[in-house]
Amino acid sequence: MSEQTRIPPRQKVVKTFPVLSISSTPQIDIASWRLKLFGLVEKEIELTYEQVRSLPIARREADFHCVTGWSRLGDVWEGIWVREIVLLASPKPEAKFVMVHCYDGYRTNLDLHVLIDDGMLVWAINGEPLSPEHGFPLRLIVPSRYGWKSAKWVSAFEFMAEDEPGFWEERGYHMRGDVWAEERYQDQPVKRKAKSTIGL
Repeated sequence: MSEQTRIPPRQKVVKTFPVLSISSTPQIDIASWRLKLFGLVEKEIELTYEQVRSLPIARREADFHCVTGWSRLGDVWEGIWVREIVLLASPKPEAKFVMVHCYDGYRTNLDLHVLIDDGMLVWAINGEPLSPEHGFPLRLIVPSRYGWKSAKWVSAFEFMAEDEPGFWEERGYHMRGDVWAEERYQDQPVKRKAKSTIGL
């Protein structure tokens, strides 16, 4: 595939990797860090960083597209496929959506099938560990969606029957964020109807 055909509409390739966050970079202690899977699952689980790193390692060359108009091509991400941990929790049949929660209070929503098919939890890029500003210890990468869906400092996956808006979706960003369909914004912000049952 040529570079031109890899670039979604109205995107421009950049060489740097801009840092965009809703707040300051959280200070995370690896020893106490946990990843939770809860909600509509057969088994709620909580994993340490060592347990996540012990799962089968995946490497993937994937592009990254920010809704603000810039794209990076050909980065090599290292981590695990999200489906590896989803299998551990066994989502119930009624679970169709996922809310991704993060250590800085950020959250974003995804269709469960998109998370399973396209999602990676990564700890390295181009052979180098992620910097704290880019999401260390773990960030989500979903290349088929705009960058706000690729959440940094992931702390939990909440499995849900109905779609709910995350941080940017409540502020007018699209609920799906498909890069090739140019799903950047929606006419009206969507208000969140439900709150998580546990503190994150």
